[in-house]
Amino acid sequence: MTKRLTHDLAYDAPASQVQAMLADPAFREEVCDYQRVLRRSVTIAGDAAAGGMDVVIDQVQAAHGIPSFAKKFVGDEINIVQRETWTSPDRADIHVTIPGKPGEMSGTGRLHDKGGSTLHQVTLDIKVAIPLVAGKIESLVADLLLRALRAENTVGRDYLTR
Repeated sequence: MTKRLTHDLAYDAPASQVQAMLADPAFREEVCDYQRVLRRSVTIAGDAAAGGMDVVIDQVQAAHGIPSFAKKFVGDEINIVQRETWTSPDRADIHVTIPGKPGEMSGTGRLHDKGGSTLHQVTLDIKVAIPLVAGKIESLVADLLLRALRAENTVGRDYLTR
């Protein structure tokens, strides 16, 4: 079973500014801080404007508020590794893993310039390979990812006004 998550992040800035924001390690760290991650590492290599950038965000979050059926699989902390491979200035392949756990999320991020504003559309397929509870855990992961995307959008809107 696989669950699909699609979310649009809207910004009042041209795609080139949104792309520059996404290429800024300080922005990525600010998003982690906003989400109150316990530990994080952000690595960005390459140049998105030139059509090739790799982003790796390795973060550890507390497992507060996770239902007991899921907590026994993840423990008290959740290590999440997000990799983005930007193959052009407006398209990224996204792969998210929880190391040592049976699941993954993969999809794309696309920037759509709308005449001075930008829509960052993220589509992810979530797959968990745990019999009987996979659907519940996929829904839980989708909710966590949606909250993370909303946090990124909030921080991003503020970032772009500075």
